[in-house]
Amino acid sequence: MKHSKRYQSNTEKVDRTQMYAIEEGVNVLKSIQIAKFDETVDIAIKLGVDPKKADQMVRGTVSLPHGTGKKVSVLVLCKPPKDKEALDAGADMAGLEEYIEKIEKGWGDVDAIVATPDVMKDVGKLGKFLGRKGLMPNPKAGTVTFEVADAVKQLKAGRIEFRVDKFGNVHSTVGKASFSAEQLTGNIKSLLEQIIRIKPASVKGQYLRAVTISSTMGPGIHIDRASIIEALR
Repeated sequence: MKHSKRYQSNTEKVDRTQMYAIEEGVNVLKSIQIAKFDETVDIAIKLGVDPKKADQMVRGTVSLPHGTGKKVSVLVLCKPPKDKEALDAGADMAGLEEYIEKIEKGWGDVDAIVATPDVMKDVGKLGKFLGRKGLMPNPKAGTVTFEVADAVKQLKAGRIEFRVDKFGNVHSTVGKASFSAEQLTGNIKSLLEQIIRIKPASVKGQYLRAVTISSTMGPGIHIDRASIIEALR
């Protein structure tokens, strides 16, 4: 496969054999020539867990201090008067029957869904479809709650959900290429700190095995484990 001159130039700026400290890695990423759109900055984290074991399923939420740079559309599934409370807090949509009907017909044009506990019996019927799209409300993620205003505000401000996949990896967005180095570094540290904080007690050996950051069109930049532990002390 032939690569563009921009890709080849970017690759030359990254030493694939080197492990960078967080700040160094972010600076390298910022030095890369970006595409004509504001690329997303992603992080891939390899954990020393066995996701097949229930007690090693790493899952949680974290509020990124500088947000994701993406406008998040939020739907709240609830009954009155919670629908008004949700809309007043900034939800894009709120209601129940009409949205359940739309979802049953295959609609899913939303980034996050919050539901109140009293409607979960209805929302549960949508589990197969919403689960595939990563939209199923979950108490552990703070998306099943009567405190809909707080949930909406947190999602709009940059709270993200993360979950280890079947290979033991966590993939997440930590910002945009247009973010400053300080903003990207702050977001990355917040996510890593939370993942380390919820380390399952049953995990033996090395928990944090590898961390790589990259922009949408850029090469992967490997982050040094020791520098992460040192930075988060």
